[in-house]
Amino acid sequence: ARCQCKVAAMERNNCGYPGISAAECKKIGCCFNNSIPDMPWCFTPKPKKVKKSCPTDVRGRRNCGFPGITAKQCERRGCCFNSHPAGVPWCFYHRVVEE
Repeated sequence: ARCQCKVAAMERNNCGYPGISAAECKKIGCCFNNSIPDMPWCFTPKPKKVKKSCPTDVRGRRNCGFPGITAKQCERRGCCFNSHPAGVPWCFYHRVVEE
């Protein structure tokens, strides 16, 4: 999570109050860096980077469609499609992994 706090000084969004302590700032889920005067010391972290992938384990499939859905209909919903094996959802949600 440390890389989420690499925010350019000019792009920092204030996340605390004047004189907030580092411990108090971190407790509310924000980043603290007091090395630059006249810039917010307690600021909002960058959003987490996530990677979407289609689960390879059939047991990890969470249904995103309906029986008989086509690949095109499934992809329009933004989901994964794989018609093998039978008996499991063919249209299923991505797995989202934090990078």
